[in-house]
Amino acid sequence: MGIARALAAQPSIILADEPTGNLQSAQAEEIMGLFKKLNEEDGITIIQVTHSEKNAQYGSRILHIADGLVKEDVQVS
Repeated sequence: MGIARALAAQPSIILADEPTGNLQSAQAEEIMGLFKKLNEEDGITIIQVTHSEKNAQYGSRILHIADGLVKEDVQVS
């Protein structure tokens, strides 16, 4: 429901903090697929904070942050 509310405003950026944290695996994959589609087809920038390496792989760029410092910047193909 939170994603539907966010999309109603037609944002150019979505900030998502652990968007799949309380979901079952199948639901989480649906959400991540939706984010990927929104980015690729509608040009919406998705900034996601996650501990899930699997969810991070849906992105095109991954920043690893530890102790307040960017430790690694990875471009995903």
